[in-house]
Amino acid sequence: MPAWSKERALSIIHNQMYSNDGFSRWMEIHIDEVNEDSVVLSCRITQSMTNGFQLAHGGILFSLCDSALAFHSNSFGNKAVTVESSINLLSPVFLNNIITAKSEIVKIGKTLGHFLVHAFNQQGKQVAIFKGTVCYTGELWE
Repeated sequence: MPAWSKERALSIIHNQMYSNDGFSRWMEIHIDEVNEDSVVLSCRITQSMTNGFQLAHGGILFSLCDSALAFHSNSFGNKAVTVESSINLLSPVFLNNIITAKSEIVKIGKTLGHFLVHAFNQQGKQVAIFKGTVCYTGELWE
């Protein structure tokens, strides 16, 4: 995979991925940091993201972590799609909590990439851990 500058990766994420990602925009996900080692995203839990217990719906945490996986795995210039993912929900997340998801690379090969994403609340308490595997399509971002 070609090595891209941070500026180039940000440009791709913002202009090509995020602008076409209606769900991440609905969640009001903020891209806080992008580098070769990680991507950091965050969002505030709104009323429309809660379940019948007034806790963040697990799908919201999954989606935030999945977005971190997507933005990180695609930031190297080669298009990637998720082939497998799972999440462990560790603590409840409440209305108005700000959740931050930080990705890390486990291993990147020629066709597969393995990543972990850790999600934390605004107090720094880990609320979820997400594992994801992507397949690199061979198609490059332009």
